Amino acid sequence: MTDDATLAYYEREAPFYRVSSSQAPSRHLAPFLAMLEPRSSILELGCGGGRDAAHMIECGFLVDATDGTAAMVKKANERHGVNARQMRFDELSATHAYDAVWAHASLLHLPRADLPPVLLAIRRALKPGGWHFANFKLGDAEHPDEGRDLLGRWTNLPSPEWLEQSYQAAGFSIDSIERYRGNGSDGTQRDWLALTVRAL
Repeated sequence: MTDDATLAYYEREAPFYRVSSSQAPSRHLAPFLAMLEPRSSILELGCGGGRDAAHMIECGFLVDATDGTAAMVKKANERHGVNARQMRFDELSATHAYDAVWAHASLLHLPRADLPPVLLAIRRALKPGGWHFANFKLGDAEHPDEGRDLLGRWTNLPSPEWLEQSYQAAGFSIDSIERYRGNGSDGTQRDWLALTVRAL
C-alpha cells in the first residue's frame, strides 16, 4: 500500500492486533491452495498477523510473506515464525518468481489509480499460468474522502466491472468470481468481490 494514513494505522495497531485475525485462515485459502501443485511458491501481499502464511507453510508450500508495515512483519514473525519481510505493493519487482500470489483483504487499500500498475507487477512476478487471489470491498467512490473507512484506512471501493476490466487489462484471465456480504474491521457491512485469476 502507499497511503500514509493506512500504513500508520497498521503500524500503530499491530501490537494490539486481535488474536482471532491471526489464527483462523481465510475461508478462501483452502480452495485456492487446492489448485496449486505441492510445494508451489507463493507470494503473500499483506500478510498481517501471519495467519494465512502459517497455514500455507503447514500445508507444505514455499511462502514469501510480505507486509507494508514493520510492526505487522514483527507481529507475524513473533506469532507464527513465517520469516515475513517488509515490502510495499509498489516495491514488487520480481519476474517469473512465483507460482501464486495471495492477497487477502490487502489490495483494497491501494488508491484506485495505483492498482493497475500493481496488477501488472503481480502478473510479471508470476510464472506463466500462475494463480492470483484477491478480494475487495465494493463501491464506486470517486471522491478521495469517500474511500476512508471508520478507522481512517484507505479503501479503493471499485465496482465489479472496473475490477474485471483492470485484471484483464493487466494480462489475467478470470477463473472465478464470488460476490458476498461481509463485515470490515471497522464493523461496516458491505458487498465484497473475491477473484481468482490466472496469468496469461
